[in-house]
Amino acid sequence: MIHETRMIPLDARPHVGKSIRTYMGDARGHWEGDTLVVETTNFKDQTAYRGADGATLRLIERFKPIGPNTVEWSVTANDPSTWVRPWTFAMNLTKKDQSQQPFEYACHEGNYGLRNILSAARAEEKGK
Repeated sequence: MIHETRMIPLDARPHVGKSIRTYMGDARGHWEGDTLVVETTNFKDQTAYRGADGATLRLIERFKPIGPNTVEWSVTANDPSTWVRPWTFAMNLTKKDQSQQPFEYACHEGNYGLRNILSAARAEEKGK
């Protein structure tokens, strides 16, 4: 989301110490057959994930190919201090053709900066 990037080590290294916490947590991945499994822990307490407590939240993501252009993404959320049992949701991620490239994540609604920059450039061009 926005400008965040996750680096997910796949080399079986352990999670960082419990005192090291980030908003996106500490992710570790491994392969189970053709499925990439990512476990994320060590969230900051301020992490707002469905009301979970960042100190005890554990997410398990699975990225499983189910077709030539489709990956099933499932997430199991486990936080015993928030929920009575873990819960899972899943959705299919599909690869789009070249005409449906991702749009840059940017907030354009109410953004007058771009309009003003362009109108100033057009006025400058007219003056030359």
